[in-house]
Formats: sequence, C-alpha cells, structure tokens
Amino acid sequence: METLTDEQWGRQESADWWSAGQASRHHIYGAATAMMLDVAALQPGSRVLDVAAGTGEQTLLAARRVGPRGYALAADISARMLNVAAEAARTEGLTHVETCLMHAEHLALDADAFDAVICRIALMLFPHPAIALAEMRRVVKAGGKIAVMVYSALDKNPYHGIFYAIVRRLGNIPSPPPGEPWMYALGHPGALEDLYKRAGFLNRHYRK
Repeated sequence: METLTDEQWGRQESADWWSAGQASRHHIYGAATAMMLDVAALQPGSRVLDVAAGTGEQTLLAARRVGPRGYALAADISARMLNVAAEAARTEGLTHVETCLMHAEHLALDADAFDAVICRIALMLFPHPAIALAEMRRVVKAGGKIAVMVYSALDKNPYHGIFYAIVRRLGNIPSPPPGEPWMYALGHPGALEDLYKRAGFLNRHYRK
C-alpha cells in the first residue's frame, strides 16, 4: 500500500476526504485520543502544539482542555486541511486556536515554546520520524510532554489488516521494507521506543 506524498496530502480532494471521515475517526479513535491527551497532561492555560494536525479534530479537543487561557496551534503541510480546522475552531468560538503551514521535520517555532506536543496517527508516515521527534523535543519546555499515537502491528489491527491482506494478495504487493514510511511502520515491539531513543528522549512511557 502506498503512502500519500506531501503534494497529494495538499490536494483539495484529500482535504475533503479527510474531513468527511471525522465522525468515523472519532468513533474509532476517540478513546485512544483521550488517552493521548491525558498523557500530554494538558491543563487549563497550557500551550499545545498539534503536529500533522490534518483537519484538526484532535486540536479542538486539546483546545477545549486548555481553555481560553491556553493556546493550541495546529501545524500541517496541507493548507486546505488547515482551512477546515480553522473554520471548525471559528464555528465553536475557540479563539485560542491557530493554524500554521509547516513540515513536521522543520518546525519553524522557537525552542521551549510549548507545554505539550501531540501527534495523532502520523509519526509513522514521516520520511524521517526521528528528526520530527527531535523537533518536537526542541519546541517543548523542560518537563513538558510529547504524546503520539501510532498503529500497532498490522496483525493486531483487523479493521485494516483484513483489507490490506486481501489487496496485497490479489495485487501481489509485498510489504514495505523496514524503515519505509507506511501506516504500520512503528507497530512492531520496540520500534517506537527505539525511535524515541534515537531522538534523544530519556523518559519514555508507552500504552497499548
């Protein structure tokens, strides 16, 4: 299965497709997203960065937690997806939410600028995820939290696993080689921990 390129993510049809799936994603990922925000330790008044925010549904959830005294910044490579996020924030009256067009591996932000960074279902798709994590580490304050969500191994995801298995078998498509960005690149035991180590993190905690 191919991963969308940066250019493909930026297309209007990609934004429309992603926006149309918000309700479904909330149903599937809602509990895990809440856990991610718990791990991020968001408090009223916190400043939070959402990397690869897409259409921003988790950004808005974070914004509600930090409240009007806090601040939430949605960053993504797709201006069209960020437009959806900005409109949703305006509709809800969340004036402390902003959007910014930027690549996860090159965050044009000051160091020590945020209390927390979140990244939902995206880290495994970056060409250089360790660089992206190091950038998140750079912009978070000392003692701050960086909480990410990634898929587990394909055989533990029957929702997608059955579909992928059929497509690969019918199309005679091999699995991506190790290190190649794709949905399950960080699903094997130890993969995410190793990535955090390579990005320079000393304190790490994982939940399944």
